[in-house]
Order: sequence, then C-alpha cells, then structure tokens
Amino acid sequence: MLVKSYAAAVQGISATIVTIEVNCTKGIQFFLVGLPDVAVRESHERIISALQVSGYKFPRNRIVINMAPADIRKEGSAYDLPLAIGILAAAEALDASRLDQFLMMGELSLDGSLQPVKGVLPIAIKAREEGFKGFIVPKQNAREAAVVNDLEVYGASTIKEVIEFIAGKRDLEPTVVNTREEFYARQLQFESDFSDVRGQENVKRAMEVAAAGGHNLILIGPPGSGKSMLAKRLPSILPPFTLQESLETTKIHSVAGKIGLETSLMTQRPFRSPHHTISNVAMVGGGAFPQPGEISLAHNGVLFLDELPEFNRSVLEVMRQPLEDRTITVSRARFSVDYPANFMLVASMNPCPCGYYNHPDRPCLCSPGAVQKYMNRVSGPLLDRIDIQIEVVPVPFEKISEQRPSESSEAIRERVMQARAIQEKRFAGCEGIYSNAQMTSKLLHEYAVPDAAGLSLLKVAMQRLNLSARAYDRILKVSRTIADLEASPSIEARHLAEAINYRNLDRETWGQ
Repeated sequence: MLVKSYAAAVQGISATIVTIEVNCTKGIQFFLVGLPDVAVRESHERIISALQVSGYKFPRNRIVINMAPADIRKEGSAYDLPLAIGILAAAEALDASRLDQFLMMGELSLDGSLQPVKGVLPIAIKAREEGFKGFIVPKQNAREAAVVNDLEVYGASTIKEVIEFIAGKRDLEPTVVNTREEFYARQLQFESDFSDVRGQENVKRAMEVAAAGGHNLILIGPPGSGKSMLAKRLPSILPPFTLQESLETTKIHSVAGKIGLETSLMTQRPFRSPHHTISNVAMVGGGAFPQPGEISLAHNGVLFLDELPEFNRSVLEVMRQPLEDRTITVSRARFSVDYPANFMLVASMNPCPCGYYNHPDRPCLCSPGAVQKYMNRVSGPLLDRIDIQIEVVPVPFEKISEQRPSESSEAIRERVMQARAIQEKRFAGCEGIYSNAQMTSKLLHEYAVPDAAGLSLLKVAMQRLNLSARAYDRILKVSRTIADLEASPSIEARHLAEAINYRNLDRETWGQ
C-alpha cells in the first residue's frame, strides 16, 4: 500500500514541505531515498525500537520510502515521527485517511517518547500557508508553534499518543497561546537598568543617541571603567519589539535551536556577546549544514564585541559587508541561503595593551608606538562603520558612593521612542530604511543639511582636530539624531558640536 505523510525541511529561515511517500510490498527490505543525511538514515533503528516498546510491530515487508522533493537535503532526526507514522499506515496497521490533514515533526527516543526539534516556528508558518489543518510536534515545542494563528498545534509526549490520535482513538488538546497578551506582558521586564549606573553621564548620553538613531558604538577606556556594564544595559533603552520584529527574530533563534523549552515568542531584543576566540563561520553563519551565526542571532538587537582588538582580524573583516547590507548570504555549491543581520554593533576596547593610556591617575606603561600598533588591530574600514566613538573614564569615589539613583531606563527609552517615531515618519517612503544610521548620501543631502553656523563649526573642527574625511557623513548622521531627540526640524550648531565630540578615534593625534 502506498501512503503519504508530511514533514518539512528548513532552508535559511523558511521551510519547504517534504512529502514522505511510503510503499509497503512483499519482501524483507528497507530503502530510504530522497537525499537523507546520516541522522535521517539512522531513524530506521530508532523507529523499530520506539514501535516495539509502544506495543506495535515494525512490518516485515519490503518498504521503500521517498522523501520528496528529492533534490533538497533532509537533515537531522526530526523526520522520525512522520517516517514512523507513514510506515505503519503503509503496512495497514493505521488508518491513513487523516494523514493529509497534518504536518508532523519529532525525534523518537528508543522508548517511544518524543524529543524537541529545531526550526518549529518557520515550519508552522509554512503549514498554515499550505492549508494543513494541524501540526503535530513534541510537547516541548508546542508553545513555540502555537504562536501561528489559524493552525491547530498538538503537542504529544509519545508516538503512541500520535498513533491513537491519528486513528481517532484519543483526543489531543490543541495548544493555544494568546500571542499578543503574552508578548506585551513580558516586553519591558529587564534585569539591568540605567538607574543603577553612577556617573558616566556623557557615556549614557552617547548610548541614548546611539539607541535613538540605530548607530553603531565603540567604548574606549581602561579596565574597570564600566564599558561592559553600560553595554549590557543598552537593550533596556531600545524601542520595544513590534510583533513583526519579534516573530522574525524568533524564527532565526528557532532555526538555530536557541529557543528555550516551553517558550513561545521572544519579547525582548537579543543581546549577543560572543567570545573573542570565535571563528568566521560562527560569527557570520555557515558550516557544512548552514546555520545562522552571531550576527543573525543579534538581528533586531545588539551584537556586543568586548575587547575588540583581541578578535581575529579576519572575523572582524567579514562583518564589514553585513554591516552595510543588513543581510548575509551563505553560498554553497548546490544552494545558498540568506539570513537577516540588521543589528546594532557595540564594541569595547582598552586604549592600549596595558590599558591605561589617557588614564587620569595611572601612567601608561606601553612603549612608544605600542598604542598606535594596538589601535591598528582594528581596521579603518571597520571603524568607518562605527558612528559613535566615546571615551569612558573611571568613575571617582564620590560618584560611586552616591545613594541618589540615576535616570531610569524607562525615562531614556521614552525619549528614544519619540526620536524613532520622527524617523519612521521621515523615511516612510524609503524602503529598507528605518533609522538615521541607515541614511544614504542622497538622504543625507536631503535631511541632514546644517545651517551656516553649523557648517562653519564643522569646517573648523575638521581642520583643528584633524578629523578624517570619513568622519564627515557620520557626524551629520549623528547630529540628525541629536536634533530628533530634541524634536528639532533642522540641525543646529550645538547638535553638530555634540556629534563632533563623539569621534574620539578619528582624531589623528590619538595614540601618538
């Protein structure tokens, strides 16, 4: 008997329906075709054990299974469940009349229990698009899949529950998630707050400007000055997720297997902080079976690179193109996949090898030229993509011991959201541009033109501070954001003055 069950293969962050055709005839052979990998071929042994423990016999027949379309590679153990159900139905041990209503995914243990799998959310979205009535998944994945509306999601603990449900002998309760209620309930719950930070008012202001305009940021300062502590609080002042952003980010983390069990939607912007020993592939994505890298896991959030000069130079260089294009393409001989990578880059670094160059109290112990050599570990083209460069100085004792709380993240976030609302309105007709940091040269000439006093100030600053030519556009972008924070329609001299102050590393005297 020939029957069909349905599963899906994930490519990038989208899914393709896989039709599992099982033909059961006389003989004792087992064939599995359709470009399965080793994990899929090993399903034979897991299915035999799971069925025996659950009280069912693996048919002693000639079984041919084709996983169509045959030109898409099928990877992982998530096909165990649809393969097992298809085999039983083809052997007429299970009524196959309802199989075309359901998509199924799940890994089988030897005792018949179902283990969670990756990429459930994009598969659920595809199941709804293709008109399936329901989606059967391991219980741990049910809430993640139930985010998708107009699709009945059934969470099962064992294969026996699935068999009895398909046969009509058992009812499985559909998992229901009130997506909007859950999304908005947990959206603004942060572990860290800017009210805990003492002093560092100039750095907090720079981070507010960075958050308001989506600007990349680098913090330069000695050890213990608070660079990492400040960076970790940045997500608390970013505008909250929209539902669309949350869904898109959750899809990426679902494909990478980074969604927590019993979790539905990600409600807060991701904050990724990879170690400086990370490889190129782990940073941008890829591998033999491509997976999203750190820059994609930071999509719609923050990628924090602590101790920037310690990263392998090639790792930093491969980030240059994604920083401009906001996407990364992983190409292989047979296919290519695209992963979104729209993130804010926040980096921190010591000013020199010993860490105390420009320190107000401690002398720098580095030899002549060592500071410049240390700075040269970070290439000019990468620094060119960082709009705000701010020096962080240690906080004096009087500030640390203050009991009066600082301004809260909530108050800062309100100003950031108002500035972002201005930008959304400004760029409403520009596809793919949502913030000042993404402005092209054409948009700069249209929206970031300083007045005569501002232009004169900028000219003097470029000459006296020896600012490089590449700083010009960055200063205009940042000044446009500062003006937006004040709801000013035009860029004034004071806005430019503050923006110029955020270009510490562009001064040619730095490190000399």
